[in-house]
Amino acid sequence: MEEIDVQQLMDGFRDRVRRIALFDPLYDLDRKRETDLNGTRIDMKGLGLLTLLFFFEQKLIRNNKIGVKELAYFLKDATKQVYVLKDETYEQLARTLIQTFRPTTGKKRSYTFFDWETKSEQNIEYSILKANNFDATANVQYYTLDEDGLELIFATKEFYSEFQLSINQLILRKQLEKGEFKGALRQINEMRIDVETLQERITKLKHEIQRSIISEETFERYKELLDDIYTRLEREDEEFKELRDFVKETRARLYAENIHQKEQKTYGYVLKINRELEEVHYEHTQLLDQTLHLKNTTLITAQESLYYTGMQSFNFDQDIVSRIVSTPLPMEAMKGILHPFLKVEENEFWSPLTVLAEQNIVEGRDERVEYHFYEVDDDASGDPYKLWLTEKYKELMSYFLQAYEEGEANCLSDFMTYLENNDLASIYEHRYFYDFWIVLHQRSPITNETGDEEDNNTIFGEAFGLLGSRTLKVIETSSIIQKVDRYSISEMIITLEEDEDGLF
Repeated sequence: MEEIDVQQLMDGFRDRVRRIALFDPLYDLDRKRETDLNGTRIDMKGLGLLTLLFFFEQKLIRNNKIGVKELAYFLKDATKQVYVLKDETYEQLARTLIQTFRPTTGKKRSYTFFDWETKSEQNIEYSILKANNFDATANVQYYTLDEDGLELIFATKEFYSEFQLSINQLILRKQLEKGEFKGALRQINEMRIDVETLQERITKLKHEIQRSIISEETFERYKELLDDIYTRLEREDEEFKELRDFVKETRARLYAENIHQKEQKTYGYVLKINRELEEVHYEHTQLLDQTLHLKNTTLITAQESLYYTGMQSFNFDQDIVSRIVSTPLPMEAMKGILHPFLKVEENEFWSPLTVLAEQNIVEGRDERVEYHFYEVDDDASGDPYKLWLTEKYKELMSYFLQAYEEGEANCLSDFMTYLENNDLASIYEHRYFYDFWIVLHQRSPITNETGDEEDNNTIFGEAFGLLGSRTLKVIETSSIIQKVDRYSISEMIITLEEDEDGLF
């Protein structure tokens, strides 16, 4: 187990106790035993917090004339449905509350404690309310919140915990700028705890969404909540990235100044800060992904389940037919009932941008631009293009047989080289050349009988007829041939074998 630095643990002990001391007046009020006319105990601590909120609200609207009578009127309005009190009793309560927060002696409230950091008895003075003004004519004293009172109000507000990670990020940046690396390392550990707390909240929120969405209003409320969480996490993620860059710059600067040799302990702190910050940032990034998943998956799924639940509970005969038949409704109301079941209006539009779309220009070409190749059994009796293609395939087979007899067509690349050497390279610039060899590979082995189907009436029939008694075998390999930019094809090993009746 790593040894704990006790002195560092006690650092700032007085400031932490001071924040606890701010709540002491509320606990003093809680110990009072005040009752109303019905014998109901009055919640003095709750009224104390309401008093602070009342003074805070008056400070926001810049109303500086708030005394005992104004507070008594507010307490009467806030508690009239709970307590039964006389008007003078409300004024007595107001005086008690004000005197608790600001003693009549005029001195500040004090809190005595033992400071474990200095190992001595200490005393803290703080002021919740202070005198603001005095009306000599009416002999009325007015009050307002002091700085400690404002701090107490902020400490009870929910956003304080929600933005704790952002606050820790700001503190960490200040510590790094001042070179307080040991304190910065501790701050990163506190940030890790904040991230773990956020993780638990998001998990609870996920379960709450899955079981609590019962209406569109609830869905919109959770959607807005998730948007706020995701926005805050995005801001924190940006701050993490800036902190990470700042730490890297600090490490590089210390290395350049040879601090890693002069002060190895300090440089070790920087390296550890860099590593720990990376880990916390990674865990925070996971939160960002989880929140996005909640928005895009869990929330939408919950909405869909709400929709299908409504569909299952919907009864057309009872909810629509019975409503229309049993109740005489005007025509306008009938339209309103039937409107959700009518087809949505659809209009077709032509966009001028379509003139900029990719187009196939085929003018002046003998070959058509096709997105498929013709099958062997395609009928070529009526289509002029098919007749042209049949002639091309026959011509291509003729060239191949010539090249093979000369020993220059043992593979497809050799045959294409043969065409180049004989000024016939334009042949493999056309699509039909590649379709021809793909079909041959698919139907391999090929004999003259292959082209005799349907009285030799196919686009490959005349080409296969040139084989005579020989068998053509085409085997594909893994290498690729690309002689032109537009087309490429796999390398093929080609063999031509004589049947048993003759020799080749």
